[in-house]
Amino acid sequence: MIAQRKDDHVRLAVEQQQQHPGHNQFDEVSFVHHALAGLDRADVSLATAFAGVSWRVPLYINAMTGGSERTGVINRDLGIAARETGVPIASGSMSAYFKDPGSAGTFSVLREENPDGFVIANVNATASVDQALRAVDLLRADALQIHVNTVQETVMPEGDRSFSSWVPQIEKIASGVGVPVIVKEVGFGLSRETVRLLESLGVRVADLGGRGGTDFARIENGRRELADYAYLTGWGQSTAACLLDAQDAPIPVLASGGVRNPLDVARALALGASGVGVSGTFLRTLLDGGVEALIARISAWLDQLAALLTLLGARTPADLTRCDLLIHGELRDFCADRGVDTRPFARRSGGLDVPHETTGNTR
Repeated sequence: MIAQRKDDHVRLAVEQQQQHPGHNQFDEVSFVHHALAGLDRADVSLATAFAGVSWRVPLYINAMTGGSERTGVINRDLGIAARETGVPIASGSMSAYFKDPGSAGTFSVLREENPDGFVIANVNATASVDQALRAVDLLRADALQIHVNTVQETVMPEGDRSFSSWVPQIEKIASGVGVPVIVKEVGFGLSRETVRLLESLGVRVADLGGRGGTDFARIENGRRELADYAYLTGWGQSTAACLLDAQDAPIPVLASGGVRNPLDVARALALGASGVGVSGTFLRTLLDGGVEALIARISAWLDQLAALLTLLGARTPADLTRCDLLIHGELRDFCADRGVDTRPFARRSGGLDVPHETTGNTR
């Protein structure tokens, strides 16, 4: 039953990607263009560091799947792509492994194919500390991701209906494993209040996991006989909204959900993310074109991201937080209602500061 559910998730996620509208709230964030802000490409580094973690690039393959024969093949290819491009990678939920140890290989293949990469294990908020340690051990993981998904569980026919234990259990896991703990929403967003609560629980990093990408309420509704939860499609806050809401977050934040291209990656970094995760877009690339197509796509994204930093005058991903941004439309309305002043974003650079020699104007 679990293996079938995992295969259903992949099938429905890909169908959703094929039908997905082009617009999301990342389109309501734009850079102010300064024509003389550019620098030399050789001076740009994509390295990022947060919560004691250092990555060569700020892009990662986020949690997807595992637990069935088919998803094991997908994870093998994802592990190869991560190895060949140097991006970190997160496993899908490892709950299937706890219920069926025979499925271990569908997850451990991520590490087997990527022995020197940064690999993140993934458990749910009901996992015991022992299970979390087993997940970390199986993948020799560098970090542990705890996914939170109350909306998905509510719509899932066989999902959990009791959530009050999640907060104390997250605190136990955070203090009981020896690697950084990341708490990730699965596509409905983390509010600033939730991020602050996570910090108080000992969580090191929050993956905001906002609306805009794969909608798991819609996926689970597609598995219901009557499809009677259609009204929850689109629930939650967008990733861009979550980033703006978390401007004063006490812990580093990662951004995922609805990231469609390198410009969205740059926007998320400029809004304060330390790294940006992609799932659905990369999954569709893999299933449509195979592992070589995914490697080519990730490589192209990294090359184009470096090009964007070059033209924006940002030597590192963190420098993008000093670039001027304009916030438009419903995203601006969200900020107004949540008390986030968007005007300072448009004047963050303080003007151009480029060393030059003045030769005079002969006109």
